[in-house]
Amino acid sequence: MAEPGRPARSQGIAGTWPVGRAAQAGGLVPAGFGAWSAIVETLREWARAEAGAGRLLPWVPVAFGGGIALYFAADHEPVLWVVAATAIALTFGAVLLRRSRLFAPAIMIAAVASGFAVATWKTARIAHPVLAKPLYSVSLSGFVEARDIRERTDRFVLRVTAMEAQRSEVKLERVRLSVRKGTAPEVGSFVQLKARLMPPLSPVRPGSYDFSRDMFFQGIGASGFVMGAITASVPPDAGGLRLRYAAFMQGLRDAIDARIRATLEGDNRAIATALLTGRRDAISTPVNDAMFISGLGHVLSISGYHMAVVAGVVFFAVRALLALIPGLAAGFAIKKWSAAAALVAAAFYLLLSGAEVATQRSFFMTAVVLIAVMVDRRAITFRTLAVAALIVLAVAPEALVHPSFQMSFAATLGLVALVQIGMPNLFASPDHSATARVAMWGGREIAMLFLASLIAGLATTPYAAFHFHRVTPYGVLANLGAMPVVSALVMPAGLLGLLAAPFGLDGVFWWLMGIGIDWMVTVSRWVAALPGAVGRIPAFGIAPLIAASLGVIVMGLLRTPLRWGGAVVLLVSIGWGLSVRQPDILIAGDGASVAVRGGDGRLHLIRAGKDNFVLREWLAADADPRDAGSSALASGISCDESGCVTPLADGRLVALASRIDALADDCNRAALVVTSRPAPHDCAAMVVDRQRLARQGALALTQRGDGFSVQAVRARGTNRPWLPAGAGEGDFDGSLAQKAAPRSRDATPSETDLQADD
Repeated sequence: MAEPGRPARSQGIAGTWPVGRAAQAGGLVPAGFGAWSAIVETLREWARAEAGAGRLLPWVPVAFGGGIALYFAADHEPVLWVVAATAIALTFGAVLLRRSRLFAPAIMIAAVASGFAVATWKTARIAHPVLAKPLYSVSLSGFVEARDIRERTDRFVLRVTAMEAQRSEVKLERVRLSVRKGTAPEVGSFVQLKARLMPPLSPVRPGSYDFSRDMFFQGIGASGFVMGAITASVPPDAGGLRLRYAAFMQGLRDAIDARIRATLEGDNRAIATALLTGRRDAISTPVNDAMFISGLGHVLSISGYHMAVVAGVVFFAVRALLALIPGLAAGFAIKKWSAAAALVAAAFYLLLSGAEVATQRSFFMTAVVLIAVMVDRRAITFRTLAVAALIVLAVAPEALVHPSFQMSFAATLGLVALVQIGMPNLFASPDHSATARVAMWGGREIAMLFLASLIAGLATTPYAAFHFHRVTPYGVLANLGAMPVVSALVMPAGLLGLLAAPFGLDGVFWWLMGIGIDWMVTVSRWVAALPGAVGRIPAFGIAPLIAASLGVIVMGLLRTPLRWGGAVVLLVSIGWGLSVRQPDILIAGDGASVAVRGGDGRLHLIRAGKDNFVLREWLAADADPRDAGSSALASGISCDESGCVTPLADGRLVALASRIDALADDCNRAALVVTSRPAPHDCAAMVVDRQRLARQGALALTQRGDGFSVQAVRARGTNRPWLPAGAGEGDFDGSLAQKAAPRSRDATPSETDLQADD
């Protein structure tokens, strides 16, 4: 007879799901099946818990971002009305299914379609001309919209009102120009000048960062440098409200920098200015490198950490002042007033710092938290992060492919998971005595700082390895040593300096800020000098990065033990990335530089020009510590006036031919010939000529038997607004030997421009 509450034996296996003791004893279920069914039922329970109420929203920005990623992976520009109609239809369908079990997958599909549509619409909305070929003497006139002070040169963005160039009808809207240090014109001024313009820098190797995409979404169609004098003249119109605002904010930044300069100098002044105004390009190269090698480079980019400190300092200061007034403290919601004041301060900081994408993300996140405080909601949650991510991606979908967005949201996701999941379990204590709380406070703060640095560092490691080809082994040590001083001294002193400047009482605060910066620089130099501090990682493809991102997201968003499946995915992605084979030959987009992997496994560089930028990028992607100017890079290369040759690991030759009379010989003895000249039709070697480079951009070749597999920056059929089909990387007129003048790189972003916060 069946036990009370247990199905009868006659019901068989189906009636004993999950398998009970009766089934195990009766022998109708194979041995071991009970354990398996228990595992399956446990997995089902975890899955049901993950699909519970409130768990869907954090996955919506993940799906939305997936749609944006699909957009950037497209070969050519999608048809806007088609993708928009598809997104609207799928969203409407998801609404109709809101009471169905299909609602969750329907809303995810709709979010993917919406992300794709938003990115397509953004590109169509900002569409502008992009320079396809170099122009050597261009007359430009226009308004100066932005100005950067850099270590060796300055640069500015010119909104073009008139453009004259021989043999070109293109009319660019904005260009970014480099000038000698100290000669950049004032923001808001109307100037006339002559410049040499170059197309936006496309990836220097297949899979590397696309600067041209960044410039396109900034509305910039070319970069270059000024030739001769810059003449200020009377503008044809007022320039508009946006220009007047830019001029006002630039004047404010200049005034703050001048006040800081009166007390601090050198790198201390540059870092102080960077922390308050976003100007970070004047920092010297040794200090800049030490900051990034040590893991403190995020301090130089105004974003999450800085915004949180500014909002937090203002919030607690205002609340403390209001609490001193008994009538206000007892009868009014001073906590909400303090949150409102902090929101205003954060908004001002956003505008003062230039409102870059990373800073916008940080402001939106901070704003959502402060608004939650004002409406009596829990502030730090996965929903808060999800809403902030949706806002950023809707406003700037191009942020998804920028390292700043990737690193900052990965770090924030890890920190939110720590706050919501880790802290309650880690610091749960049955002892609530006052003595125990006082004794534990310091230990808890140190432990939390350590855990926050560790988790943020681990979460951002895949993105640092992918974009910058290095990791920071001692990042936790550097952050533990420097960040408390930055939080408690540097940033508060800077804020007090801003408040005291109008009264002329700011000098002491800049001095205090300098003391904290001295400590931060000392820590960064010490950590950067430790053995193994520069963790170089060879380049790997986008697929391992996507897998790593999925692992980080699963570990961060899931609450049940299913989250450890994300750790498995993350480990697989690490092994995948480290096992990627590096190319045997790299060819620059202008054909002036070729890197060949020799028998020693290292790259040997042939170059006809003097552009070290490409070489630095190649060496970094190969995890090669050699300097781009080292003579050792040319070992094993034989050159004469007709060109150069060097052997591959298997002894076959690669030739860079600069003269026609060298082609016949190179075609007979080399496996690959790179040339700007027309090659003979019966050439026995594989030929990479100027037509192919102009069509495909930089190339990476990997040996496959007796031949090569080829990866190109512009794969066949690729045609995007920032990388149009047929747009050459440079001009190929004349021999490569004549192209000794380096292309200007001052108008391109540096690693500091791309670095993220945490």
